[in-house]
Amino acid sequence: MPSRLAGVPAGRRTKWVVLVAWLILLMVGGALGGRLQGVTKNSADAYLPGAAEATKVIKLQKELHHEDGTVTLVSYERRGGVTPQDLAFARSAAAQLKGLSHVASVAGPITSQDGRAMQLVVPVSGDGDIVLKTIDDLREVVERGPPAGLDVRVTGPGGTMSDLIGVFMKVDGTLLLVTLAVVVVMLLLTYRSPFLWIVPLVSAGSAYMLSQGLVYLLAKAGLTVNSQSTAILAVLVFGAGTDYALLLIARYREELHRHEDRHEAMRIALRRAGPAVLASGATVTIALLCLLVAELNSTSGLGPVAAVGIVCALAAMTTLLPALLVALPRGVFWPVVPRFDARYADEPDALEKEHGVWTRVARFVSARPRIISVGGVLMLAALACGILSLRTGPISNAGQFVGTPDSVVGERALARHFPAGTGSPAVVIGPHEPGLRATIARTPGVSGVSDPVVVGGYEQYEATLSSAADTRAARDTVDRLRTAVHPLGAKVGGTTAVNLDTQRAAAHDNKVIIPIVLGVVFVILVLLLRALVAPLLLMATVVLSFAASLGVCGLVFTHVFGFEGADSGFPLEIFIFLVALGVDYNIFLMTRVREESQRIGTRPGVLRGLTVTGGVITSAGVVLAATFAGLATLPVTGTVEMAFAVAFGVLLDSLLIRSLLVPALTYDIGGRVWLPGRLAGDRDLRPDDRPMPQTVR
Repeated sequence: MPSRLAGVPAGRRTKWVVLVAWLILLMVGGALGGRLQGVTKNSADAYLPGAAEATKVIKLQKELHHEDGTVTLVSYERRGGVTPQDLAFARSAAAQLKGLSHVASVAGPITSQDGRAMQLVVPVSGDGDIVLKTIDDLREVVERGPPAGLDVRVTGPGGTMSDLIGVFMKVDGTLLLVTLAVVVVMLLLTYRSPFLWIVPLVSAGSAYMLSQGLVYLLAKAGLTVNSQSTAILAVLVFGAGTDYALLLIARYREELHRHEDRHEAMRIALRRAGPAVLASGATVTIALLCLLVAELNSTSGLGPVAAVGIVCALAAMTTLLPALLVALPRGVFWPVVPRFDARYADEPDALEKEHGVWTRVARFVSARPRIISVGGVLMLAALACGILSLRTGPISNAGQFVGTPDSVVGERALARHFPAGTGSPAVVIGPHEPGLRATIARTPGVSGVSDPVVVGGYEQYEATLSSAADTRAARDTVDRLRTAVHPLGAKVGGTTAVNLDTQRAAAHDNKVIIPIVLGVVFVILVLLLRALVAPLLLMATVVLSFAASLGVCGLVFTHVFGFEGADSGFPLEIFIFLVALGVDYNIFLMTRVREESQRIGTRPGVLRGLTVTGGVITSAGVVLAATFAGLATLPVTGTVEMAFAVAFGVLLDSLLIRSLLVPALTYDIGGRVWLPGRLAGDRDLRPDDRPMPQTVR
């Protein structure tokens, strides 16, 4: 038997080279990855497209060295009415805040007309960690020893950002621990071995460390990386990496029955399962990289971050994992150790008897392919109707959280006592024009205009809107304001403008990226399966599965969770993950079906492919769904929605689409599924009614 694997780093000598190489990579990746949190960007201009008007206003403020920064509000409320002691306490806090770095001014305390609330307006300059640190210092000052009965909260855009980023930073370690726990439990249930689970876990953990280092380098090179992206990175690497490990280990175990030498068994396993794993990883990676054309910086940044995670997972599972497995004895599979038996090599069907449950599933599919096909399509179409209940668009500050942090409580307090748009004014910057202030003031929906701040030939105004910043009425006011001031050379920014520009950029991204991804995935499937009918069939089922998942999300988010809605970018992000990951399972199945069809015919090949891959692909789907479900530990609406959508969609793909619908459709179509390839014209592969082998009948 060969002692060296051609091009495969799992040979007798090569495995040690691979292990040493990974050790070096982990030392470098670990050192760089530890700095990742320090280069994440979470400010508004880091999320918005560079061409957005709101972004230009933010940049113009910085260029003019008059950056009001992130407006942070401090709300004071006493239901029985503000007392002189309360007023003195707020004035003392305002005086102390003026001494903080990055706090240029403090307005207030401003008392409400009903006399039951006050507020401080505190612009915080700077970006990222500077703002967060300043707001933490601000919070410490204003919450120190308030009079009994006075409710003090930090709110406004700054308070909301602090609460959001604080959630990610505080539970980042918790999310990783939850992900690790889920993977360990799923691997133990899958292998029922006290040892084997360690190998894929170590491989996935190594991929995660390497990916953190690479993402850090990308961030230093200018890529926008935010806290949500880094959270998704952990889940994706462990979930997808474990999927690839399950498939390769299953094929390796199968080959250990046929080959006495572990290295030869791994060589065959990689040769036969490797193309499917590589095609799967390439599909997901390329689909994620399509996000680079997105206008939203947050969306375009997510693509490369997630793609790096997939590439690292793929590299670890095709190099490190095989090297570790062949370096360990067969006993790592204990208590069910795969022993070499010559009859497995002589009888290709002998292993099928180990897949009893999936033999029965294959029998069910072969008996009722048309009923399963029609019933499955109708069921998915019915679920897709729930899309009518899905609300997408800008989400209010309160709607971004599952619970009610300080920023939400404070915002509600201010809303009870102050005009709706007080805390989030529109910012208008333009060249000095005598009529600019009057133009802003007479715009419908504007209730007040500040005095101008003049810097370098430009003047800046803050326009108080009559409606709350996150409402449609406020966004309509911004549109009217832009129409009015553009002829004067001015631009409009602020919180409402940010929401409006985000919504429009997301709509553009949906229209552009979704067709690109569908085209890319289709081309990959054509090249892999060397056919047109099969790829079209798979694409149709994946798109239908996505629509069904989105429909269920609409029903659950609205009628079960009671969420306000989903972010504008939600459909695109879920589409990328579900289409790319959903195609994974179909690739795993159909590459095996094609392999078997070349030997025994299409219809028997469908049943045998389903029988021998059913268990491992289902396990992979459950593992990936469980790891994404771990995102629900973050009390942020967006991550909870993503957790549910991806987990449900992956389970739908792995348990229904891949297990029943695709096999039934392929079996019903027969050999024509490989049209126009040569495989469809083989006389032994025509759709016939030959009986299945005895072991899977």
